[in-house]
Amino acid sequence: MTGPLVPFREIVLKVHSRCDLACDHCYVYEHVDQSWRTRPKAITDEAVSWTARRLAEHAETHALPSVTVILHGGEPLLAGPARLRRVCEELAGALAGSGTRLDLRIHTNGLQLSARYLDLFAEFGVRVGISLDGDKAANDRHRRFADGRSSHPLVLRAVGLLREERYRQLDLGLLCTVDVRNDPVAVYDALMELRPPRIDFLLPHATWAQPPVRPDGSPTAYADWLLAVFDRWDEQGRPVPVRLFESVLSTLGGGPALTESLGLAPTDLVVVETDGTLEQVDSLKSAYEGAAATGFDVRRHAFDEVAGHPGVRARQLGLAGVSGECRRCPLVRSCGGGLYTHRYGEDGGFDHRSVYCEDLAALIRGVEDRTATRGVPAALIEPEALAAEQLELTRMVLAELNGALGGRGGEEWAEVWELAGEVERRRPEALDGVLAHPYARGWLLGCWEGAGRGGEAFGLARYVGAAVVRGGLDLAVRVPRTGEGAVALPGLGELDPGAGGAVVLRPTGDGGLLVRTGAGEWRIPRLDVDGWVDGVRWRAVRSGGGRALDDVDPGRGAVGAAVAGRLGAAEAAGWAARLGAAWGLLRDAVPGAAAEAAAALTVLTPVRGTEPAVGRHGYGALGVPLEGEPEALARALLTGFRRARLRALLDVADLYAMDGGWLRRAPWGGARLPVSALLAGAYERAGLAAYEAGRGGGGGYREQAERALDLLEGAAELTTGGKLFAEGVRKELHGMREVSNGVRTVAG
Repeated sequence: MTGPLVPFREIVLKVHSRCDLACDHCYVYEHVDQSWRTRPKAITDEAVSWTARRLAEHAETHALPSVTVILHGGEPLLAGPARLRRVCEELAGALAGSGTRLDLRIHTNGLQLSARYLDLFAEFGVRVGISLDGDKAANDRHRRFADGRSSHPLVLRAVGLLREERYRQLDLGLLCTVDVRNDPVAVYDALMELRPPRIDFLLPHATWAQPPVRPDGSPTAYADWLLAVFDRWDEQGRPVPVRLFESVLSTLGGGPALTESLGLAPTDLVVVETDGTLEQVDSLKSAYEGAAATGFDVRRHAFDEVAGHPGVRARQLGLAGVSGECRRCPLVRSCGGGLYTHRYGEDGGFDHRSVYCEDLAALIRGVEDRTATRGVPAALIEPEALAAEQLELTRMVLAELNGALGGRGGEEWAEVWELAGEVERRRPEALDGVLAHPYARGWLLGCWEGAGRGGEAFGLARYVGAAVVRGGLDLAVRVPRTGEGAVALPGLGELDPGAGGAVVLRPTGDGGLLVRTGAGEWRIPRLDVDGWVDGVRWRAVRSGGGRALDDVDPGRGAVGAAVAGRLGAAEAAGWAARLGAAWGLLRDAVPGAAAEAAAALTVLTPVRGTEPAVGRHGYGALGVPLEGEPEALARALLTGFRRARLRALLDVADLYAMDGGWLRRAPWGGARLPVSALLAGAYERAGLAAYEAGRGGGGGYREQAERALDLLEGAAELTTGGKLFAEGVRKELHGMREVSNGVRTVAG
């Protein structure tokens, strides 16, 4: 097994190996592994000291910012306050001054909990999780004393004590083991009445050798139970975090799993038993005798040695660590094959799908069906929202840059930042206009790379100056020069003020600009045409077809291609005329797509070569070939817009995760491609297919796009948003098929 060693960030420390309840579903006492019988009841002092030492060296070796230690059992409170104090002191002392934060927790049934324990936990910051399976009827189904008495009243007393104001910060929440014979809504409501900060629902440990209880024989009984809880939780506005549900929602959206029982994240947990023995996750005790054993102990072995154990490594392989059947499943990114223990079968060991496979599939699909259009950015379902989300993202980056500078921007930054605030107060739409300029965020991100080195004020002054001019505000703006001595105003043009040092600009109120330097003062009467005034030169951003044809902005290189220099008047007019004809071809063939592209593409920059150029950031800008006839330019505008839109969507939405985890043979060219390339190719070809159909052409692009979408149909990488996006492309192709059958006309 290859790959870097994954350090342990979570230590389960068994401080007591016995329990004061006789729960008949307990994996420690009621399942096949009975090793607890040979262990000391309470953790030994030697085991505590060695654990603290091993933890400190592991944290130092891997420079861990934090590590979690969970005090566990049996029932950990049976260890008593004195021994628990010793444990806390040893662990805290070992990490003191190390730079590693210690997160101490305890999982308990709560029966022994008292103010004496909670005062100790408050001293060391030990947070408390309590096991409770719901209302009295549900809890008493399993969680009873050995003589059959109910534990429910004592657990409620413990929860009530933990909810007192003086201990509330220690409350970690409730852990509930699912039993499908209990009423799901009654269980959830009973837990919610206690106002916990968090709820964890746990599937009872089971394997293919010992399958879970299914009273009605339903293969999705546990999913049905959990979905009933989800519906209740969801309709209440999700009042508390429920880790299982939040994990599913996270992975559906492209995020990480939030629980060991789901997802493909590598395990980072080790168990220390009361005698110092080091074991794997102890749910493995449900599989077979010795399944959790490693042969290591804290006296003789470092945690790194355990991290290299084959059993531990098997749960750190991500996609490669699940069965072949799971690797082919479109849900594997969310379920991760299920909890490792639940995959065990006597034939093949852990190389199986989860014994809860059908439940997990039904749960994930059920949550996705219920939330498919919620939680995804509006831009995925409302095209006009994309520009607004891009502007919001740029504003956020600007605010973060100001915070990151923390005064290191100097007086110049402070001056222009204050001026930006004044523009925001008086003409917010003017500031929005320049921050929405496609090259603004590229400049901002460039500033991040050298934040505090100087020069940030230069760029901000350009944009604030442009906002002042756009808004016609009677404000003076000091704008530094570029390296060539010019002053560039995004979206407006470039000023060459000649000699004279610093440049101060002020709008004249009638569409002109007052320019002052140390050499004098001049008035530029119009900003929409090129002009000279006593040696001061203004070069305007030209326009054509309602959008800027920008060959002067110093940030235009962000389109990622060889940009052309300032065009001569005749050359610019010729390019604008061919672009106008290209837009006409698009409007005739795909009027809807043409209108969407025309609304979004606010800046066209001439580039050398034959391909459209799209930068990583800057939605609304497109590098368009300077050469080429209208037909070629029409295709460049269409494909370039689609590439730009998809990139912009990826700025605000996760359409896929684990890109490259699988490769599929493309319907074009035969290369094996990741999902990102297939999705982009399908989207681009769907646009070209519509254009060809609108001009009476064939269906080659359509067939390629449809085949790519067929490949993506069962792609595990696609998020809920990615599926919605692919579905939109499919609908577009379906509309074209209706056109070819004479059902209706092309709408684009």
